[in-house]
Amino acid sequence: MCRCRPRASSRRSRPPRRAKLSLAEIHLWGALRPAADGAPVVSVEAKTIRELFRKLEESYPGMAPHIARGIAVSIDGKIYRDSWQTELPEGAEIYLLPRIQGG
Repeated sequence: MCRCRPRASSRRSRPPRRAKLSLAEIHLWGALRPAADGAPVVSVEAKTIRELFRKLEESYPGMAPHIARGIAVSIDGKIYRDSWQTELPEGAEIYLLPRIQGG
């Protein structure tokens, strides 16, 4: 038997890894706080920014108009404006910010 060949059990394909749900603490700017009963921080379990927005709208319906107008998301200091498929890293510092129009 040749020792250089992988064993049969190691050739099995593994199922694709799914992104893990992350319980994120989301820091809110002042205009969003009334929609969250005045809380400056809320916790949401989500994998991506898109899922975060969906769950915020479900849990805090008053945020829906703000989200519809456009919100920027800061994850560990990097601002995302349209990358809603971005995964939320576990333990990340996440802030919702008003979207600033510029030119």
